[in-house]
This record gives sequence, structure tokens and C-alpha cells, in this order.
Amino acid sequence: MSTLFFFVLTLGILIVIHEYGHYRVARACGVKVLRFSVGFGPVLWRRQSHPDATEFVVSAIPLGGYVRMLDEREAGVPRHQLGMAFNRKPLRHRAAIVAAGPVANLLLAVMLYAAVHWIGVDEPKAILSTPAAGSLADQAGLRTGDWVQSVSVDGSRWRDIDSMTDLRWEITQAVMRSEPLTLQLTDARGHGSREAVLNLQTLGGTEVNAAVMRRIGVGAPLREPVLANVVTGGPAAKAGLYAGDRVLSVDGVPIRDAAQLQQRIRASVDLGNSADGTSKAEAVSMRWHIERGGQNQEVVVTPAVVRDGDLTIGRIEASIGTAAEMVEVRKGPWEGFALAVSRTWEMSWVTLKTFGKMLIGEASLKNLSGPITIADYAGQSAQAGLAYYLGFLAVVSIGLGVLNLLPLPMLDGGHLMYYLFEAVTGRPVSDAWLDRLQRGGVAIMLMMMSLAIYNDVARLMGMH
Repeated sequence: MSTLFFFVLTLGILIVIHEYGHYRVARACGVKVLRFSVGFGPVLWRRQSHPDATEFVVSAIPLGGYVRMLDEREAGVPRHQLGMAFNRKPLRHRAAIVAAGPVANLLLAVMLYAAVHWIGVDEPKAILSTPAAGSLADQAGLRTGDWVQSVSVDGSRWRDIDSMTDLRWEITQAVMRSEPLTLQLTDARGHGSREAVLNLQTLGGTEVNAAVMRRIGVGAPLREPVLANVVTGGPAAKAGLYAGDRVLSVDGVPIRDAAQLQQRIRASVDLGNSADGTSKAEAVSMRWHIERGGQNQEVVVTPAVVRDGDLTIGRIEASIGTAAEMVEVRKGPWEGFALAVSRTWEMSWVTLKTFGKMLIGEASLKNLSGPITIADYAGQSAQAGLAYYLGFLAVVSIGLGVLNLLPLPMLDGGHLMYYLFEAVTGRPVSDAWLDRLQRGGVAIMLMMMSLAIYNDVARLMGMH
């Protein structure tokens, strides 16, 4: 129930802000606004101060909204109100009214990010776990316990790293730009400064997903190799393991952190061929040296063989790792606002590039999410705390703003393209072409919505 509540709250906030942008600029340009609606379908609530005022309504289907303005193309307009009709306004006014909705979403994101910086959040410290063998981090010489202090793309201008979340964002940006990223490192206590270069340009500017992050090798923050939440009847329980057991070594190899242990478990699968020549994956038993209650003992663990996307991996059905060391990230008034503007711009650009890559086939269409995923993330972020929910709200607001600026019919960006055509040619798009484009826009939006909902269901069923 809380997930549904925060989903409706999230959509309500984003819709109201988006439509208020249209409404406020329309009023400023002297356009009469007939109705301000949050949602579609049957009206649940209505308010109108007098017959000639704007009617404010809340409707039953909370998946959008609209601002209906006085317009001769939609209905007859009394002669004395012609000056307040949208279609009679100069081109610059019409363009400003249309653009105001997405701009309002982006401004909301700035304020939300600023609030997150001012409130402060606890995030994992940027102390690295063991990089996967052969990963870019491994090739760069990164070691268990390295603390990332700052990063640079050119080796001269450095940006301080506040947390692991901050580091992942910088890595994502560098991957999208196909640039190497230089890390300034110390040990976990802040001693012994050195530099290392992640050659992210070798990834070819690909999309950033779990598989790419594994290739990079900078994943979870440093955590101790201690077991928790051992599932009854699972491989770990069958081996006699319990929550609180500390893993000292596996097959004689010392285990330094949880990430290294997870890598060993995932790789404990023999992908050889059976007698008839077909591929057959079998689990490989491992000798674990553990510490329990101050005493050392040895156990044999045989993981289960499972599929993880395109990979076949081992799994023991137990949580691995203690909580990471946390640090509070909080900024002052001006620094928090400046970082919010920067993050909104960067996130908008990443979102736009992702849409573009999906369009030309360089990024997976699985990145497109729908209402089910949004609802799930809304509930999770709200449970994590106010600052996390505000950050989630900022991300969705940016997505909505950028999406609406795309040059697709039915969206604000499509209308802006009509106005660009009018500005260049001196005449508006003909009614016949408007009708064709609107029909095409409806078809595109239906396909996008269908794909987004399919992706949501696929994620719930473990297909993505």
C-alpha cells in the first residue's frame, strides 16, 4: 500500500509541476486557461472560483494531465476574447508556453537535488573492494582497500569524490564520453597517495549496465567477508555455514573482502561438455576455511548452478558481506545549489544520449521503464529516507522533462518542431499534416508505453 501511495504521490508532484509550468507562462502571456487537469478520465474533484475562471480538476487516471487553453482551432471563441486565444499569440509566446512544462520539470530537479545536498545523505565510502580478474580496474593496478580521493579526465583538473555513489557517477559519465578516468588513491587510512588510470575509452562509449560495470571492475564498496541471512536448505546451509561466519580462505587462497568471495562463488562452475558433446554446467566444490566464535574450521561448499542473464554462475543462497563504511555527504547552501545545477545538466545529457542510443540500436530497449518500475523505486526510495526519495523524484522529473522535449508528435518537443517550421517558412504546418503527424505520434507513444510495461513485467519475472 505504501508503494502505491508513493507512486501516486510521485506522479502527482511531477504532473502538477509540469502542467503548472504551462499554466503559469500561458497566464503571463495573456492566454486564457480554461482547465487545469491532473489526471485523465472521470473527474473526482473540481474547483472553479467563478464561471469565467480557470477550472481546476483532479481526474481518476493519474498517468498524466493537461492544460486546456482558449483556442479557435478547438472551439468557437467570442469576439471580445480573441486576444486571449492561444492561436492568436505571437510565435515566441506559443513556443514559451509549450516549453515551460519540461523546463519546470528540470527546475524542479535542480531544487530537489539541492535539497538532497542540504539535508545530507549517508553513502558508502569510496573504498574499493577486490577488482575482478582481468577487469579494467585490475589492469589499472587497483587493489583491495584503495580509497578514491578524486578523479580527473585530463590529469590536470580534479574533482573530489565524496562517496562510492559519486565515483560510480563519474565512471558512468566517462564511459558515455569514451574517455579515460584518472583516479587519485590512498590506502583506507588516507596514506600513500598514487594515481591509476581506468581506460574506459576501450569500452567504446557503450551503455552502462551491470555487465559493463563488471568489465570495469569497480563495483560494491569494501565489505568484510562475513555471511548473513543463510537460506534454509540452500547450498550454504547444507555445507553447515551460519550467519556470522567469517571466510578466511577458499581453496587455499586468502579472502580479503566480500567482493572477492562473491567472484569465487560465481566462478565455481565447470562449463565442460558431456559425453554426447552437449554443454553441461556442473558446480565445483570448494574448501572454505572459516572463523566461527574465535575458532577456525574447514567446510566443503558446493554452490548451486543458476542462470544470471546470459551467464551460468554459482550461488550459495546466503548474503555475503558486512555493511560498508558510510560517510555523510552534505553541502552548504551555495555549493549544494551549484552541484544541483551541474547534476541536473549532466543527468539530462545522459538521459538524452540514452534515448538517442536506443533509437539507433546502440543501447538496449530494456532501459525503457514504465509505471511498475517507477512505483517499485518510489516505494524503496521513500523507505530509505526523505533525501533518497527526493533524489529519486529528481531523476524521474529529469526523465519526464527530457522525454517531453523529444521532437515527437504528441509531445511538447513535437509542437516546438512545428513552431520551428513556422519560424523558418513563415507559415504554420497545414492541418492535413498536423493530423498525420498526430496519428503517428499516438502510434509511437503507444509502442513506447507497451514496451515500457513489457520491460516492467519482464523485470518482475526475472527475464531481464
